[in-house]
Amino acid sequence: MNIATNAKIIIATKLWLERAVIGLNLCPFAKAVHVKNQISYAVSSATTHEDLLSDLMHALEILAETPAEKIDTTLLIHPYVLTDFIDYNDFLDVVDTALEDMDLENALQVASFHPQYQFAGTQPDDIENYTNRSPYPMMHLLRKASVVQAVLAFPEAGKIFDKNIETLRGLGHAGWNDLGLIEISLPLENESMRKEL
Repeated sequence: MNIATNAKIIIATKLWLERAVIGLNLCPFAKAVHVKNQISYAVSSATTHEDLLSDLMHALEILAETPAEKIDTTLLIHPYVLTDFIDYNDFLDVVDTALEDMDLENALQVASFHPQYQFAGTQPDDIENYTNRSPYPMMHLLRKASVVQAVLAFPEAGKIFDKNIETLRGLGHAGWNDLGLIEISLPLENESMRKEL
């Protein structure tokens, strides 16, 4: 595990969180946990699905056993595996099974972010896909209780998705590029994993 590389990955992720997720208000709940330093950033060195699953289960276990005041949510960043969005999307079924096997499906949930994220019915370069485009493949581990609490405090939570699409369409690709997000090109263990959607 390269500590310097991991630090750069976390810096790029925090910049994306601050300028895109919080800066564009794509998630009105993100600012509070960010300001309180309640987000755990975990960088996985996994290069196989099996190793990533092991890292995921470990991260889920830590989150479940740690008080919310200390860690409310975790970003599990995995830059060396599931770099193809279709493979990543398929892996989410494995994630759901892991939550069930660990008896955590009622306590935790996982949201998905990926550099090639694509909603059904869209083209790869459609700007609305950028609401879920992160610098690296990652899984966002959330406490269901925290999600419920945040939704109750935000009465228009059901409109967030549509509002985000409207925000991104107003911003456009040029506006997204102007956010100045760091793009770090990392050598992957298996270059064949770099595939177009």
